[in-house]
Amino acid sequence: MNENNSNKINIEFVALMASLMSIVALSIDALLPALSDIGLAISVKDSVSLQLLVSMIFLGLGIGQLLFGPLSDTFGRKPIIYIGLAIYSIASIICVMSSSLEMMILGRVLQGIGLAAPYSISVSIVRDSYKGDALAKIMSFVMVIFILVPVIAPALGQVILNVFDWKSIFYFQLIFGVIISFWLWRRQPETLKEEYRSSFNLKSYKYGLTEFFKQKSAIAYTIITGYLSGAFMVYLGAAQHIFVNQYGLQKEFPYIFAGIALTIGVATFLNGMLVMRFGMRKLTFIGLTLFCVISGSYVLLFLNSNNPSLYILLFFIAFQFLAMGLLFGNVRAISMESIGHIAGIGAAITGFLSTLIAVPIGVFVGSYIKTTSLPLFVGFAVCGILSLLTFVFVEKTSRKQPQISKETLQN
Repeated sequence: MNENNSNKINIEFVALMASLMSIVALSIDALLPALSDIGLAISVKDSVSLQLLVSMIFLGLGIGQLLFGPLSDTFGRKPIIYIGLAIYSIASIICVMSSSLEMMILGRVLQGIGLAAPYSISVSIVRDSYKGDALAKIMSFVMVIFILVPVIAPALGQVILNVFDWKSIFYFQLIFGVIISFWLWRRQPETLKEEYRSSFNLKSYKYGLTEFFKQKSAIAYTIITGYLSGAFMVYLGAAQHIFVNQYGLQKEFPYIFAGIALTIGVATFLNGMLVMRFGMRKLTFIGLTLFCVISGSYVLLFLNSNNPSLYILLFFIAFQFLAMGLLFGNVRAISMESIGHIAGIGAAITGFLSTLIAVPIGVFVGSYIKTTSLPLFVGFAVCGILSLLTFVFVEKTSRKQPQISKETLQN
């Protein structure tokens, strides 16, 4: 594995890795403006039930990562990505043909399983190629592009919806997947060399789990990833309901969503510029502190009251996601830092476990968002506090633990 500590950025590499991850964002966010139309098509009027079309794709992501990560350790990164994208294509056709909520949910879960390959294995490819703060820097820039997709995806979905229908959104996603597959095939070399591959069997799972649970830092930051992903999942599922049903902003919704997503992109880009100077952990602490303060302030100000004005809500959400932009790249990088010697199955385990935490949070908190946005910020506050406590605990205790040797990381 040709690990790299260089500060130089390979722009095409960053763009390709971000595109592989972005198929997930495109599959979720482009569909948000069409949820009401889909509800009419499959005879579902309850907006809370329609939120399952968002959260269930994450369930598939968690399941798929547990399978595709170890497979990529055996057969290489690229072939498994192709298999995942093929499953995603079949699942998209199921969604198009669905006439009930249950069938649509099945299609979305299968989409998630297929998308788990490009989403998680792209992280393994980055980990194969970089380490240390350089890894965090690359991940931050990957996340910038990844987050730019939600900026344009809802507006893109709305345009497709206006010109065609909701089914065309799935067809567009299929075309995007084919283009990314061709780009990967033509331009990206395989990063997992033959000598580093392992056999795919139950022993590899056992070995991976054993190595993972030896690393307190990997466990803690996987838990933090789960809390933060759960909070983000609540927002993704509830955004259309809050802005369209509570505030009556049907036409404005794609642009509001894009503006909020842009704040995450700005913060993530800023993180990429600062991480080499201040380090991943210091920026993570700052981000978690801001995350708790902002959400806690909203809860205290608007407890037992109606929704505030739109501008106040947007102010709090924008700063909430500015704080989140300092977290995703760093937390993900730290969770992988000590398990680079099992990058494939390590990414699978961290992805699966964080999803097991995130999906129940997304479904549970989302079920309370009916007449006001307050439950959204309560969820943010609780997830933020739990993340901060976990961070403080692991950082204090890890100072007393012996560090993993460089030889182990290179094996």
